[in-house]
Amino acid sequence: MEKVKEFFKKVGRAIVRFFIFIYCKIVYRVKIIGKEKIPKEGALIFCGNHRTYLDPPLIVATAGRHMRFMAKEELKKNPLFAMLGVIFEGIYVKRDSKDITAMKEALKTLKSGGSIGLFPEGTRNGFDKNDGKIKNGASYLALKTGAKVVPIGIVGTAKPFSKNAIIYGDAIDFSEYTKEKKIEKEDEDKASEKIKEEILKLSATEI
Repeated sequence: MEKVKEFFKKVGRAIVRFFIFIYCKIVYRVKIIGKEKIPKEGALIFCGNHRTYLDPPLIVATAGRHMRFMAKEELKKNPLFAMLGVIFEGIYVKRDSKDITAMKEALKTLKSGGSIGLFPEGTRNGFDKNDGKIKNGASYLALKTGAKVVPIGIVGTAKPFSKNAIIYGDAIDFSEYTKEKKIEKEDEDKASEKIKEEILKLSATEI
């Protein structure tokens, strides 16, 4: 029974990804750059800049890897995002809470060789709102599991029929920070800064 459910989930994901991809290509004229850089196997953390609600579906539809996106729990109230959350096995985060359920689920996914997606900014246009600071969630997960981080730059106005692009950078390997079992805050900060630099560099690309 579980195999049947998983089969239909895979079919559902493929169909939804296809329609999201076509929609983004036609309505937002999205250009996909650097997809060949994405490792086809192994645990990955996809990290991009966050402009609009279009960003998560855009990443899911173009990455070529099944990923579980980490998103704020409030999105479950929206019927469309609730449906996408079920199909793509979203990991919902309770904001301003000490609940670590979402982090445990993300760790479990990565340790099994899966992929997750998240926005280190923590919110839309977070680089502007938070004085350029980003959260250490992605760096912690990477250092804890050995997962590589795929930086993403999403460029454009996100207005219909304007030019937009999603740019994938080279996967970042943080194994140099994981030689010791204990994860130091200083290493988390360094890894976060590297992730931020790569995202900002990619998101500054002219299209």
